[in-house]
Amino acid sequence: MHAIVSLGSMRISPVLKFHRHFDAHKIKLLIFDLDGTLIDSRLDLVHSVNAMLRHFQRPELPDVVIASYVGDGAPMLVRRALGDPKDQDFLKEALDYFLAYYRVHKLDYTHVYAGIKETLASIRNANGIRRQMAVLSNKPVHPSRAIVEALGLADFFVHVYGGNSFATKKPDPLGARTLLEQTRTTAPEALMIGDSSIDVITGRNAGLWTCGVTYGFAPHTLCEAPPDVVVDKPQELAKLLA
Repeated sequence: MHAIVSLGSMRISPVLKFHRHFDAHKIKLLIFDLDGTLIDSRLDLVHSVNAMLRHFQRPELPDVVIASYVGDGAPMLVRRALGDPKDQDFLKEALDYFLAYYRVHKLDYTHVYAGIKETLASIRNANGIRRQMAVLSNKPVHPSRAIVEALGLADFFVHVYGGNSFATKKPDPLGARTLLEQTRTTAPEALMIGDSSIDVITGRNAGLWTCGVTYGFAPHTLCEAPPDVVVDKPQELAKLLA
């Protein structure tokens, strides 16, 4: 079976084909990024960042700029939005304000991408293959788990980890390697799925296969670290693993 699409100078095609071939039937663990992969949380993140900027009498930023800052965790998101301030006490105060605001407003507009629930159900039940699924996000773990639960995704995942679940964040492989151990899966039996180069590099660092999605926040970064396979929509991932 072939899967996916092209990046950079290559034309994106609806016909699935691999950049690097792997046997999808041997995949037993799927590790998903959260923001930009399973859920569209763009507006709530944008509103929370701009609320923080207003609170500290800083100019608000355009949606597209804030969205480009997402992916490396809340501390880096706030740091980038503030222009990399040197005052660490101020940075902590701003981060605390952002997190408090986001905690209340994290589900104002956030929703599951169309086709995700059907895709997860299809993957879980495909061809009698027993597969486990997990979430590994750089978003703090408590809002990550709360969002997964509130949006009806919790039953699909054996674990949901965030950016503060481990001593290091993606692209460090610690989280992915922990999931391999906990699910008793070998690296060649696992697939990392995300919308950015951070997810691809995380997968590579842990020795996993990688899948990029082009419908999320940062598909342009996939050119920097091309994944083994790319999909334009969740249904293509279901086809790949069927």
